Amino acid sequence: GQRAELERSIRQTTLPNGLQVIVVQNHGVPLATVEIDVRNGSFTQDSGYDGLSHLYEHMFFRADSDYPEPDAFEARAAQLGAVFNGSTEEERVNYYLTLPSDSVDAALQLMASAVIKPLFRADELDHERAVVIGEYDRDQSQPGFAFQRAMGHALWDGAWPRKDPLGRRASILETTPAQMREIQHRYYVPNNSALIVTGDVEPQRIFGAAARIFGEWKRAPDPFKEWPIPQIPPLRHDTGVVVTAPISSAVVMFQWQGPSASEDPAATYAADVFSDVLNQPGSRLQQRLVDSGLFESLAVNYYTLNHVGPITISGVTSPEHVRKAITALEQEISAFADPGYFSSAELEPVKRQRIAGTMFGLERASGFAHQIGFWWAVTGLDYYLGYVDAMARETVPDLQRYARRYIVGKPHVRGVLIDTQANRSVRLTAAELSHWGAHP
Repeated sequence: GQRAELERSIRQTTLPNGLQVIVVQNHGVPLATVEIDVRNGSFTQDSGYDGLSHLYEHMFFRADSDYPEPDAFEARAAQLGAVFNGSTEEERVNYYLTLPSDSVDAALQLMASAVIKPLFRADELDHERAVVIGEYDRDQSQPGFAFQRAMGHALWDGAWPRKDPLGRRASILETTPAQMREIQHRYYVPNNSALIVTGDVEPQRIFGAAARIFGEWKRAPDPFKEWPIPQIPPLRHDTGVVVTAPISSAVVMFQWQGPSASEDPAATYAADVFSDVLNQPGSRLQQRLVDSGLFESLAVNYYTLNHVGPITISGVTSPEHVRKAITALEQEISAFADPGYFSSAELEPVKRQRIAGTMFGLERASGFAHQIGFWWAVTGLDYYLGYVDAMARETVPDLQRYARRYIVGKPHVRGVLIDTQANRSVRLTAAELSHWGAHP
């Protein structure tokens, strides 16, 4: 199977302090990527802390004990010829430097300083807070932003802060250095982190350098035993969302609460094959809804998360067709688990594409570091190593089981983003969408 090939490529060890070190060598170009992934992100946020994991990410590249001056980290990275960045998602935060491989030890040193000894200077926090608020305001001016947030509130209800990396303006504006320190002590600990090095490197050398450079980082209690993540409350009934904005077409989006990777891993494999099959141009869904002219485009997606990942079906239609499009989409959804909706002939090509995509990922060192980091944080590396083989075994009954358990007849959020002017005549309301199909 593919697992053996991945295991040969992905070398790993765990340091005495619990830091997992993962190395993938690829000598194609003389570059290396040094990445740190931390199991942190919006899923650790209570209200009042929403947006703070993301603000922490902005503070990561600021002053630390080894580089105490503002911009000293950036100056050192530039000296090494490195590009660096970070990102915050629901269930992981990552930081990475890509640079000439002969400077990889210096990059490890620079990363260690940033992760182990941050200063959280008040002047830098003021500056980064303004940067994050700027991002927030920029996003807020996009029509899709308000729509996606309204959908998120409806789907996750009280758990929304745990699904919202950007957070609330108020929480961001009130952040203190003490709150940053608290996040550091809870989550930025070696036994909750992974160091991933990919590219033109030798695994044994990296293991040795990592032990030397990161060995002083002190192990801490498991944050998820100390501060368990509460269960995501299930969606109890259908909900409607209507957002108006000056846009030319109408966006229809349906969302369900899907599987959790740790509780129902089998469903997550089925989910990916299910989405891929329905997104194929020749699928029954595309023929009936897109080729018929009801939708301009339509996409199905499951986003893998450990604490309930969302299932999304979204499409673009015209305001005057919106009711007809929703009716047709609901009709298709109700047939997803019917015998004959999928044929086994449809499954094979999409599985082959997924396998090729996964194995091809090995060729792109920096992208591969981010990919491994995501799976390490969200599902654990073992899930990733077994992914290709497990997915290759999926059958039509697996897809039907997934559809029955998570989609067909299950509560979902029906959302529409529609032109403000057009909705004066269309008159679509959230109440109508909540009770769709209840009255003839």
